Amino acid sequence: MPDMPGLNIIVASAEGERFYAALEAATAASALGRPARIFLQGAAVALLRTPVAFEGDAARRAAGQPDLASLIAEAAAMDVGLTVCQSGMALVGMTASELVPQVRAGGLVSFLAAATPDDQVIVY
Repeated sequence: MPDMPGLNIIVASAEGERFYAALEAATAASALGRPARIFLQGAAVALLRTPVAFEGDAARRAAGQPDLASLIAEAAAMDVGLTVCQSGMALVGMTASELVPQVRAGGLVSFLAAATPDDQVIVY
């Protein structure tokens, strides 16, 4: 398969539904052979604080869909990169030890610098 443009998603809102949708888009892109990365900015970083959960988890499980923690694990297994904003961590009073293991801390500048001119950047 030829090189595919990457999908780079910025989650700028601390809403579980938006983050879940971003994870679904990233895993779908990865399944199609596209590199995919997600950057959680500002207060959105709290969505990756352990233990991970959001208000939609019970409904998702009841519908036979993965809950947020399971979808994060699935995305990581599919090589979807997960990065949280270091400034956002400070904003919500988090430390790296509170993050799920699949996540790394970084900055928006380095996240965008790693995107190629052909890549897509989407903000949720």
